[in-house]
Amino acid sequence: MRTLCYHNWSSLTLTERTPKPPLPPKSNIRHQPHKLLFHALTGTLSFNLIFLSPSPSIAQLISPPPPVEYCKEEDVLEQEKPQIVPGSVTNQGIVEEAWEIVNESFLDYSDRPRFSPDNWLKKKEDAIGSSIQTRSKAHDIIQRMLGSLGDPYTRFLSPSEFSKMARYDMTGIGINLREIPDDKGDVKLKVLGLILDGPANAAGVRQGDEVISVNGVDVRGKSAVEVSSLIQGPNETFVTIEVKHGNCGPTQSIKVQRRLVARTPVFYRLEQIENGTVSVGYIRIKEFNALATKDLITAVKRLQESGASYFLLDLRDNLGGLVQAGIEVAKLFLNEGDTVIYTAGRDPQYQKSIVAESAPAFTAPLIVLVNNKTASASEIVATALRDNCRAILVGERTYGKGLIQSVFELHDGSGIVVTVGKYVTPNHMDISGNGVEPDFKSVPGIMCYML
Repeated sequence: MRTLCYHNWSSLTLTERTPKPPLPPKSNIRHQPHKLLFHALTGTLSFNLIFLSPSPSIAQLISPPPPVEYCKEEDVLEQEKPQIVPGSVTNQGIVEEAWEIVNESFLDYSDRPRFSPDNWLKKKEDAIGSSIQTRSKAHDIIQRMLGSLGDPYTRFLSPSEFSKMARYDMTGIGINLREIPDDKGDVKLKVLGLILDGPANAAGVRQGDEVISVNGVDVRGKSAVEVSSLIQGPNETFVTIEVKHGNCGPTQSIKVQRRLVARTPVFYRLEQIENGTVSVGYIRIKEFNALATKDLITAVKRLQESGASYFLLDLRDNLGGLVQAGIEVAKLFLNEGDTVIYTAGRDPQYQKSIVAESAPAFTAPLIVLVNNKTASASEIVATALRDNCRAILVGERTYGKGLIQSVFELHDGSGIVVTVGKYVTPNHMDISGNGVEPDFKSVPGIMCYML
């Protein structure tokens, strides 16, 4: 039976932390390279060098030469692989591109899987067996191929639909960052992909560039999320990023104008209750877009400055959005080492547990409001806070979407959304199709009137 834990809400004084469950066993899902959002890196070259030693007598007379740094570029640099412009890709090429993304990344989570490499290969052979005369025909073929997977979340996006996804750009300049380990075990932050008509691409940032600094701040050793936050800023302002083109340089400082598409999803107000003796901060998050974490921090701080000592976080009717944004929001309230979620997928990056790396930014008592339209990233936040005894859930059973999708841009400006992973809660509950039962149907005690 699940143990409830609360934080001094009216007469509710029980505070009891649930012991941490062990990590789940590693998934045996086949690992495949995965292209995350837009165009991904295609790989690196590795070389083995063989040195023959001189005879012992000669070796005594020869001092060893200083070590030589060998530098090899990755095979995806712009000078080696010219960028494809939308007008140059063929209709058949678009179909093959979509097919390849699914072949490498799609996770079939159903009880009776429809996806198999052999069947999927036959789909491609059937699709390109005859001439594809028009772009609309190519898009129709892609839609049918994706429909055959039986996954309602894996779908095609027209160019106009894809452009609307820019509100999920975490940087505001149209780049996707990822931590890439090198041969020495050091982690470098690289530009994994670019929005083709985005500000960074227009300014000269290249796919595969290593990010060295942002506005003069050295970012080596920082996470992709931390650096994305540094890059963010007001719309139409400028940010200067120093990048290293490829593995061998040169480095270049590039000034990029931010172009924000996202609108704030955070709304808040201060409520005075108990004849004005208690101040409660009410915060609603409509969706988890690129501004969610930053704007939530602003809201909580302003409410605290106004005297709020308790908080209501309203996730009702929030269907999700950026999984990473949901994770970062949850971390704001969790203790260092607390688990946010466990993830699984075909790409190794989804085979892990995600934990809070630092002390919580906010520690005030918290209630989370949920309903049957609380889904995906919202459920990640709700379960992370509840399972770690950081909040109670109030309202209705949630939607039950424990899946992770990635958005991929095709070379003609269209795109596809593909299910690439799934997650379970810190208490190892798979919510897919089940949802999460709240602790209470209505807010207990002094908070009941706010529903």
